[in-house]
Amino acid sequence: MKKLFLTTCFITLFGLVGMSQNGSGFGIKGGLNYNGNGDYFNSISTNFENPDNTFGYHLGIFGKIGNKVYLRPELVYTKTKSDYNSGTFDMSKLDAPILVGLKIIGPLHVFAGPSFQYILDTEFEGVTIDNIENDFSIGLNFGIGVNFNSFGIDLRYERGFSENEGTFLDNNLGVGGRLDTRPEQLILSLSIKLF
Repeated sequence: MKKLFLTTCFITLFGLVGMSQNGSGFGIKGGLNYNGNGDYFNSISTNFENPDNTFGYHLGIFGKIGNKVYLRPELVYTKTKSDYNSGTFDMSKLDAPILVGLKIIGPLHVFAGPSFQYILDTEFEGVTIDNIENDFSIGLNFGIGVNFNSFGIDLRYERGFSENEGTFLDNNLGVGGRLDTRPEQLILSLSIKLF
């Protein structure tokens, strides 16, 4: 029984090695984000408030250059949402991760690299945040994934490096505030290599 189990494991592993995505190419990707932004502070209270993590989504394209060691640039539209007691913060941004990866065994690979982020739009519960320190910021992505033929799935962690606060004033309530727009998220992606 033990020999049968080991033989089955060996055949499965050998089959996965043959099925893994190989070589350079181009494709599309999309998936879910489990995210939260930074602290929120309003002018009425003196306490900072951490967000409740919520789900968002992303859609994009990627390129891959190399095989065992590879470079994978991506361009991704990302929509995030963070819930605070005072309201909900929505953000749309373009992410451009430049990832360096390494195939470990068969379809399994690890990767890491910087992510260049450009904020397209922000809104805090009906109040548009006009004064964000930097529309452009840099973060870090690292994660693990598996590829089968032209299909892949990966799980990564993203964190913004530099502080990037947005300020706003709600004219209806006369309340001002500051919000840290740096993302902190887990990202689950499905990808399809087109060619």
